[in-house]
Amino acid sequence: MKKAYFSKRIWKKDVNALTLAEMESLSKLFNRAKRFVFQTLVRQKRWERELHKESIHLVVKRKFGVNDYVANSIVRESQSLLKAQTELNKLYIKQTDEKIKKIKNKLKKERSFLTTLRKMKASFVKGNLWFPKNRNYALHPSGIVSLECKSCSLIWMNAYLFEHRYLDVRIRRLKAKIGRLEHRLFRLEAKKDKLTTHISSVVFGSKKLFKHQFTKKEFAQDHQSWKDLFLAARNKQVLISGRKDSASGNFVFTYQPETKDLHMTSLSGKVVTFPNVVFPYGQEQVNQTVLRQKKCKDKKLNGKPISWSVEDHGDYYIIKCLLDIEEEVFVSFSTSGGVIGIDCNVDHFAWTDVSKEGNFLESGKLSFSLHKKTTGQSTKILEAEAIALVDLAVKKNKPIVMENINTTLSKTGDAYGNKKANRLKSMFAYRKMAQAIESRAQKMGVAVIIVNPAYTSITGKLKYMRKFGISIHQAASYTIGRKGLGYKEKAPQVLRHHIVREQLPYWKQWWALNKKLNTRTEMFYQLFNVNKPSCNITLTHKDLTEKESKHLKKAFT
Repeated sequence: MKKAYFSKRIWKKDVNALTLAEMESLSKLFNRAKRFVFQTLVRQKRWERELHKESIHLVVKRKFGVNDYVANSIVRESQSLLKAQTELNKLYIKQTDEKIKKIKNKLKKERSFLTTLRKMKASFVKGNLWFPKNRNYALHPSGIVSLECKSCSLIWMNAYLFEHRYLDVRIRRLKAKIGRLEHRLFRLEAKKDKLTTHISSVVFGSKKLFKHQFTKKEFAQDHQSWKDLFLAARNKQVLISGRKDSASGNFVFTYQPETKDLHMTSLSGKVVTFPNVVFPYGQEQVNQTVLRQKKCKDKKLNGKPISWSVEDHGDYYIIKCLLDIEEEVFVSFSTSGGVIGIDCNVDHFAWTDVSKEGNFLESGKLSFSLHKKTTGQSTKILEAEAIALVDLAVKKNKPIVMENINTTLSKTGDAYGNKKANRLKSMFAYRKMAQAIESRAQKMGVAVIIVNPAYTSITGKLKYMRKFGISIHQAASYTIGRKGLGYKEKAPQVLRHHIVREQLPYWKQWWALNKKLNTRTEMFYQLFNVNKPSCNITLTHKDLTEKESKHLKKAFT
């Protein structure tokens, strides 16, 4: 398992002048060579031919005058960057496909509505007024035409005013909207074609900073200040990969655990020192790995490479130590004592203690708020809650069961969705939640079991929410825990005879029932009782809305 440990700030005022000069020289040459190698690899991929007869490693050594160890790090960095860009390009294609799908659905909906409006317009021209049944238009006996909206009602005194003040205006605006959607669809399809066929490059130093030379007034007036800033960003980091056959795991950097000094062999062959390189988190691991490598006799067989990275932040350096650490053995991997099921939500973690037989023991939630929080604040909040959650699992000596959710595509292409829902979806940082929980669990020796998230919320809502008097999210966490134990959820007996197609697999039954019981969550406490299989579903409850009542009668008759 790869681990990266960050050092404290090493202020340049505490480092001697020779070290600063050698580090600056190495940084400029290293990053210039990396840009050359990356562009060479990109061009070879675009043109589908080799640009050099020799290997790229030998070309770098000859062109930039570096040794084998630095050249190897340069080539590996460039190759990994190209591979990362290739994977990122696949993600961009998937996101573009999702956006195209959403726009096509929106276009279909808007074109259908335009057809309806045109039919209404034609009926008005003929004098035989027609209104669609699935729309909230109404012609009253007095001649008034009304339209019922969500938050208000619109009224026109006669059909003439409705035709010219609403229909004509709405048709004109709808045609313009469809035109804009078609243009956006065209642009997205062109973007997809480019992503599919074109091999993209990289702007070292970031596109944002590159554009600042034209968009920021202070840089437009003083181009040299922008150039200095841009070059500093391009030459910020030097990463030297480790070698397991080295005495200290790296032929360029050598760390002394006793004095906390980091020695670097510069390009000119001089050995310079970074003093007092302390790792506030992971000092023990770094010391153990370095000492183990030094004492290792058969390094080619049992040695561990140690990579070092130096980042220039202007007034100070940050040094990173990248280690390959063996994963610790989980102390509570067995599910013989039960599990802790977890349902991650936008503002809380819902958890349930499940026995080994799949019985409900205890449930609760850990609340937090990510509203108007920065990325760093959100990370710290989630880490604090993850610590409390894992400590609970440690106390009960049980593994954790979580869902495997990918929210990358679900957050894409929702420009035409509900604003509130989009905001909640954007705030739902599931990847951060999962990483925080898994990282803390690994540190505390707790196993994390990943399960398929399909229909867990629906199952919990229909089967366990009323039975145990818990929220829908706690019911979902209970279902997740049972799924981690290997149990399959069958539909409750009170609902089972309402499934028309008996040959449906058990997970498909939940889809069919959820489609039929399309009502507000709180109404599930009133419509049926899972503990009384002989009771019927109440289709005429007084708290049901007219829309819900019509849907239930249609679904269950």
